[in-house]
Amino acid sequence: MATKPVKPAAPAKGVATTKEVKADSGEFAFGKINFRLLLISIGLLVLGFILMMGGKADSPDVFNPDVFSFRRITLAPLIVMIGYGVGVYAIIKKAD
Repeated sequence: MATKPVKPAAPAKGVATTKEVKADSGEFAFGKINFRLLLISIGLLVLGFILMMGGKADSPDVFNPDVFSFRRITLAPLIVMIGYGVGVYAIIKKAD
């Protein structure tokens, strides 16, 4: 009983072939815009953490109400969360 030679299946749609992978190996995964967004993200994170600093009391016996200021409780964490969001978007965005 003779068997027929099996024809290799065509690659699924959206799957890169070996030739396509070799052709794309010289390119970066991130484009110029991705790097700019990533730098903006890092800048926002640094700014947010700088805004959270301070509020230390001179004496441990004295309460400093500046610890609970709008800047430290609301603004700085919001800027940090935006920074993380921009960072995630920079990674997910497809390079052009």
